[in-house]
Amino acid sequence: MASNAAPDTSTATVLAELRAEVAGREASVIREWTRIATWAEANVVDGVEGAATIREGFVDTGLPIAGDGAPLVSEFALMELVAVLGRSPDGGRAYVGQVLGCAWRLPNVWAAVMAGRLAPWRAAKIADQTHALSAEAAAFVDRQLFNASGVGWAQLERMIAEAVLRFDPERAEAERAAAADQRYVDIDEPTTNGLASVSGLLDAADARDRDEAVARRASLLGALGDATSLDVRRSKAVGELARADLMVDLDGSPGRKASINVHITPATLAGENPVARWNDRPVSAEQVREWLGGVGTVVVRPVIDLAEHIPVTSYEIPDRHRTQVELRDHACRFPHCGRKARRCDLDHARPHGRGGPTCPCNLVPLCRRHHRAKTHSEWRYEVTMPGTYQWTSLNGFGWQVDHRGTHPLRT
Repeated sequence: MASNAAPDTSTATVLAELRAEVAGREASVIREWTRIATWAEANVVDGVEGAATIREGFVDTGLPIAGDGAPLVSEFALMELVAVLGRSPDGGRAYVGQVLGCAWRLPNVWAAVMAGRLAPWRAAKIADQTHALSAEAAAFVDRQLFNASGVGWAQLERMIAEAVLRFDPERAEAERAAAADQRYVDIDEPTTNGLASVSGLLDAADARDRDEAVARRASLLGALGDATSLDVRRSKAVGELARADLMVDLDGSPGRKASINVHITPATLAGENPVARWNDRPVSAEQVREWLGGVGTVVVRPVIDLAEHIPVTSYEIPDRHRTQVELRDHACRFPHCGRKARRCDLDHARPHGRGGPTCPCNLVPLCRRHHRAKTHSEWRYEVTMPGTYQWTSLNGFGWQVDHRGTHPLRT
């Protein structure tokens, strides 16, 4: 293995150098945290949660990102800070919230970080775990963490549970009721191998029933001669159970449905091109044939010319324009944002009221948060070429966003 270390470097020397690197990295993070706290003091927005405030000529909103007792910070200024930090909008917002949570709600934890007794990543996790606590409950936990460097996560959970019981005895039942609204099932986009991850949060009884049904169907598949592993049979069983439900005519259209964007080339027609696509992801043609094996209804759509310009006079955006923009840009075009374009608003780069056409060349996918920033603050962008955007923040920082990602611009 190639190495830059001298041949006679001892293990002890390497470990000592690594320890120094860790200490240097943590010292850098501590300096970053100090500057973030200083930034927060300069960007506090007064008012209750959700209240709009006039700041330098535009409407801003104070965001409660760090929990009860921490200040509300400017929504649009926070976007700029997160972009400067080079983090995604959601991840950066959570990170800044952790720092402010420590600085304002957990003074003992903050002091331990500043003194180098507690690693910043541990403090960030403590801030996360205590985020939902009231200011009084968070202060109780913080007092128990006077020597925070030695706390274990199980011990922290017990402290938080005690704080809830002491300061908010009705919260446990309210949380249990609210937790039911957090149930979900997500199915990710498929990989190039035609596999998709499934994740979810279910009611415990529903989860037990599902597990029993999957286990029974997997056992039956094995008894019928399926020689694959139990894990594979369980994954097949989920599909079998879904198809059994789809065959029941509940809405007048039984059976699995497939919608495919077809890209035809001479090589495809000749059987020489094995590549197909699921949305914007390449998959094998053989995988598509397998999927279509049990399909009841197939909707075939022709290829969309991404360079086509057919504007309409109305402000409303036709479905064909939205599809064209989604295939071109894939995600929100704000710096570092990765929210899927199909879940975004389409913004008229040149406002429709000022002569901007409703045409894919003038439409840009922006998630609701960043659409608001562009509309109601001093965040601005220019379309420098189709699919390429140059953003400028409140204080003049710049980024280019294109198919390769987000790139800071020198100012």
